[in-house]
Parts: sequence; structure tokens; C-alpha cells
Amino acid sequence: MDEFIQEFLIEGSELLDQLDRDFVEFEKNPNSKELVAQIFRAIHTLKGTSGTIGLKKIESVNHVGESILSRVREGRLELNAQIISVLLSMVDVDRQLLATLESTGEEGDLDCTAVVQSLNAILVQQDAPEPEAAPPAPLLGHILLQQGVVSEGAVADAVEHQANGDPRLIGEILVQNGAAPQMAIHDALQSQSESREDPVNSNIRVDVNLLDKVMNLVGELVLARNQILQFTSHQKDPTFLNTAQRLNLITTELQEGVMKTRMQPIGNVWNKFPRIVRDLANSSGKLVRLEMEGAQTELDKTIIEAIKDPLTHIIRNSLDHGIEAPDERQAAGKRTQGLLFLRAFHEGGKVNIEISDDGAGLDLDAIRAKAVERGILTAQNAARMTDREIASLIFTAGFSTAKKVTNISGRGVGMDVVKTNIEKIGGTVDISSVRGHGATLKIKIPLTLAIIPALIVTSGGERFAIPQVSLVELVRLEGKAAETGIERIQEAAVYRLRGNLLPIVYLNRELKLAANVNGAGEEAINIVVLQADGRQFGLIVDEINDTEEIVVKPLSKQLKGVACFAGATIMGDGKVALILDIVGLAQIASLAGESHDHSADTARDDSAQAAGKAESWLLFRVGDRGKLAVPLSMVSRLEEFDPAAVEFSGNRQVVQYRGEIMPLVCIAEALHLPAQAVREGPMQVVVHSEGGHSVGLVVDEILDIIDQNVSVTRSSGDACLLGSAVIHQHVTDLLNVPELVMSMASEGRIA
Repeated sequence: MDEFIQEFLIEGSELLDQLDRDFVEFEKNPNSKELVAQIFRAIHTLKGTSGTIGLKKIESVNHVGESILSRVREGRLELNAQIISVLLSMVDVDRQLLATLESTGEEGDLDCTAVVQSLNAILVQQDAPEPEAAPPAPLLGHILLQQGVVSEGAVADAVEHQANGDPRLIGEILVQNGAAPQMAIHDALQSQSESREDPVNSNIRVDVNLLDKVMNLVGELVLARNQILQFTSHQKDPTFLNTAQRLNLITTELQEGVMKTRMQPIGNVWNKFPRIVRDLANSSGKLVRLEMEGAQTELDKTIIEAIKDPLTHIIRNSLDHGIEAPDERQAAGKRTQGLLFLRAFHEGGKVNIEISDDGAGLDLDAIRAKAVERGILTAQNAARMTDREIASLIFTAGFSTAKKVTNISGRGVGMDVVKTNIEKIGGTVDISSVRGHGATLKIKIPLTLAIIPALIVTSGGERFAIPQVSLVELVRLEGKAAETGIERIQEAAVYRLRGNLLPIVYLNRELKLAANVNGAGEEAINIVVLQADGRQFGLIVDEINDTEEIVVKPLSKQLKGVACFAGATIMGDGKVALILDIVGLAQIASLAGESHDHSADTARDDSAQAAGKAESWLLFRVGDRGKLAVPLSMVSRLEEFDPAAVEFSGNRQVVQYRGEIMPLVCIAEALHLPAQAVREGPMQVVVHSEGGHSVGLVVDEILDIIDQNVSVTRSSGDACLLGSAVIHQHVTDLLNVPELVMSMASEGRIA
């Protein structure tokens, strides 16, 4: 019977997880007949299957639950929160019984009387007769009767034996009494197993250690494959080449198959959270809505196991400390129902998990005071620390600002456990908060042992692997473009990629490598455009080699603190290449965390003057006037157009731009400046967009972007100028873009 118990454990665990989700979902959709039918089928399957293989406790508990759902399905009983709570306690008892069965092979001595009485009380309160004790389900007997193996009197005797306390299974009684042969019992059990609704036979349980071993062997096979493929580049024997190609295809398919056996969607963990949120919200008197995005994001099995407990801690902490009670939220002008939002996604070769709530946020003053009170910080140090540094104190062991201890939290445990467990797998955890508006906790889990596609590059005589998930595009500058393509803005290197300023990072400089030791590619510049934390940047390398599948090997403990490396791999020639951590590299180069949110930029620009903060300005040159500037918030894009692309519509200069006809305004002409000599090369244009329409402002040369708080001296002259200011130690006229556009429109120069 061990085989069938193992199948039942798999099936039963899936059914209990399904019941958790369905009961929580039913509270949101109490009129769903489909959910009622689905819940009934799950409980009925648990009862029937457990009875068939002699699991009396599971059978008796679910028999009463089935009776309740039967009445609900017939319309004789209405489910409410109280009844659902009792039914969920039945699910919890089932889960305990299954855990005992898996570890000991028996149901154990767990007392199920309390939950059975609670279930029976529901039936009694509804004036429904209390269900009789569940008779052993004679499904096996029915199958044997249909097959003509036994008579009804044999089956009846076996059932009577069980009713009188015989601990043996029906099949055992029939075999030992000589009523049925052993082979017939086996065949009947097999046919019974195959008749179940769920495809249990399509699943097997595999030890994770065995999967780890197979994965390691496949990794070694991939390395051997790479070495052979490198060797084949010097061979001409067609038989050898065909064999090597066949080996390559088989290895690739095997690698993909083995990796899929280890990968699981994060939804397998998240499926438990609706029940947790429901129970905690009810016990604390709060209203909480749980939303989840990216449940199909796949992670390695070992990561799934490692993050299960940390995520549960975070969920519990968000409900207890973060989301307020309904009356508090209403007083603060919020909806009475709080929001808990989970999001998972892949970025930069890492798994990113975000847990956000719209609660009260962190009380940084309370955290700072508590840290001083406990002697973690001195008052002077606490005053100097940034808000982010103060927020990170919640990860200190034993640190808590809770005013009272509850059954959820307040004992100073939880967040330090989160940090410790995440860091054990080489991950990082960070928190951001806005007082009164909520908090977001971000977990980044780095590359673990896996096989990934990567771009191989060379810099300073060393080879490096860049995970392909971080790669956006490759750019090569040659000739004059290589000489003038990289510009300087306040000592920072940038490249104008299709009108956008792309920050440039030199890999040789960041890693302190010798500059182009091979002497290759000096006449050209290779830019690898990468994505990190929502922002793109260009990485300049000496050579771009090729893309290939690499086996990721984790770094030793001594090197895990090096932020710019995510791991290592062995190349086809047997040498080691380091895998670049793109986000870490961006942070070292001071690029990460600067992604632009246009709405946020606009709000910042509008309030910068009043707040006394620096505002961003675009500097350019026009005619003999010298330097002019416009607020960067007025600039949508920077473009370059071939003069041959300029056309005319009436007396207006226009270009075809992004599916529309965009009028061009020559700033020199609009400001009545002397005409400049014809400028060679592309036309430089500042694109201003408003109300869904764009206008191109033609300038002679775009110079710089400056962050500076300016003091404007108003001009009584030209209305197209706001005035003048000292920017970057030079008197600079400030262009009034809205007034300029209106002036041109009134003159019919633009539509």
C-alpha cells in the first residue's frame, strides 16, 4: 500500500492547497456555484480516497465537512465567515494528519474531536440531522464485484469485520480469508487509482539532492560540449563535425529538460498567502486586499524553499505594523481597505521580489529614538544618518518599535530573520518608505547554479560574461564617430543614442585593468548597451567575442562581497571567466537608482524653485547670442536630423517624426538673430511635446545639461525670453518655450 499512500500524499497536499485558495476566494464571490462545486469535489475526493486506503481519521473529519458542503450545494445552508473559519480549521487538521502520515507512515494520535464537534455543531444549528459515523467506503469491493472476482457475501463479511473493529484493510481481509487472490486486489487498486479525476500518475516525487547531482553533471557536460565545439573550429573532418553538432543539440535539449525539473513558479509559495492574509486580517480587525503580479516568475527549487519563511515574515509584518485599522485609515483620508501588493520579475540576471503596502509607512523618528534608547547609536550619529540608513535598522536582531506584543509580532524577531535568510543565498534586501503612504520591501536574489546564455567580452586582456537578460543592444563606433561620439557632460562620459544621452562606463577603468593590452580595436569603440534598475547605460569593452551557454558557478565566501561580479564560469579552453553583475557595476559607477519618472521629474521641476533645490537645465548655442537654456522638464527628446529630411508644408519647415508631421522652429530666426553660416553635419533639434503634439526647436549646438538652482533676472524685452541667469559661471538667456510656441502659432509658422 505504500505506493498508494505516496500518491495520496501528493494528491491530498494539492487538494488542501486548493481548498485554502477556494475558501478565501469564496468569501469574495459568495454566489459562485462553481466554487461551491469545486470545494465539494475536493473534500469528497479526500474523504473517498482516504477511506479506500484505510485512513480513518482523515475520512471521518472530511465526511462531516462533505455533509456541510452538500447542504450548501443544495441551497439548504449558507456559508458565512464563521463557517468558513471552521472549515479552514478542518483543512489545517487534514494538513497535520498528512504531515504525520508522510513522516511516520501512519495518521498518528492527533485528537480530531474538537474540529469534528465544531463541524457537527454547524449542522445542528441549521436543524440538520447530525451525520452518522462514516462507514468504510467499499469502493474496492465494488470493483471486485464488477470484475466477478468475489461475491457480495465475501465483501459484506469484510465490511462487517471492519465495522466490528478489525484494523485490517478490506483488501487484506479478502486475501487472508481466501475470498480473493492477491493479484486481483492489486489489479483492482490499480484500476481504482487510474479512475481518479486528477492525473496523479503523471507526477513522481524526486529527491532534491538527486536533482542537484544531475544538474551538476549536466553542467560538466555543457563545459565538455563547449570545449569540443571550440576544438571543432580547427577541424575539417565532416564526420567529426556532424557528430559534434549532434552532441551539441542533445546536450542543449538535456540541459533545458533538467533545468525545467528544478524550476518552479513563485506562485507555489504565493498560493498560501491569501489564507494567511485572510486569517491575520480577521484576527486583527483589519480590511486587507491582496494583489499579486508575476506569479509565473520561475525560480530554482532551492530558492523557493529559502524565501518561503522570509516572505511569510514580511507579510505578517506588513499587516501588523504597516496597514492601519479601518477607522485610522478613514481618519487619514484613505480607503478603509488596505492594499498588500506582491510583485516578482526577472531583471539583470536576478529575481526581484517586491512587497508593498499602502499603510502608515515607517516611523523613522521612532526608529531613531529606539536605536538611541537601546544604545545601538549615539544621539549625534543618529542625527547624521540618512533616512535610508535609519530605515535599515529594522533589520537589526531584536529591534522592534511595537508598543505591545501580539501573536503576530512585537517580540523583535522577524525582519532580522528575513535579512539573514536572504543573505544566506547571496541576495540583498532593502526597504523604502513614505510616512503615511506605505512601505516597499525589495528582495534581489542573485544568480545561483544554473546554465544561462551570455555575451562573452574581452577587456584588459581578461574575458568576462554578461548575462543576456541584461543586454539591450550592441553599438560599434568607427572612424570619425569613434573620435567624436563620446562626449563629456560635467566630467561624465555620455553617448547620444538616438537622441537620448546614454551614460558611459569604461570596464577597464572600473575594474582597474590595463587599457586594451592586446592593441585590438583601437580604431573603433565597442559599446554594450545594458539595462540596470530600470535605466540603460553603455559599457565600453575592448572586444565583443560571441554568445554562448555558460555554467554559472557561485563565488566563494571571500569574493561574495565584490559587488561587480555575480559568479564565474569555465570557458571552452578551460580558463575561468568572471560573470559581471550589471546592477552592481552600475552602482559602483554611480549610475543605479537614477531612472527617470517623467511625472516625478515634472513635479520636482515645478517645485524646485520654491524649495531652493537644483533644477535641471539644457544648455545650447544659437547664432551670435551665445548660450541659451531651457528647463529640462520642457524637453521631450534630443534628436539629430539629416538636412535632406526637411520638407515644406506651405511656408513651414517640417520633418516626418514618429508617425506625425512635426513643425520645425529655428530659434535664431525666432529671436531675430543674425544668420549663421551653413553648418555641416546633422541638424540638432530639441523636441518639445505638449497636448499630444510635438515641435522641433532647431539649435546650432547642444552643449550640456546642468543641475543648478538659478536666480532669474526678468527681462522687459523679448517675450520669448524668461530673463537671464548665471548658469555654470556664464550669463545665460532663458528661453520661454510656451510663449515661443504660441508666438509661432499666431504667425502661422506652426499649426
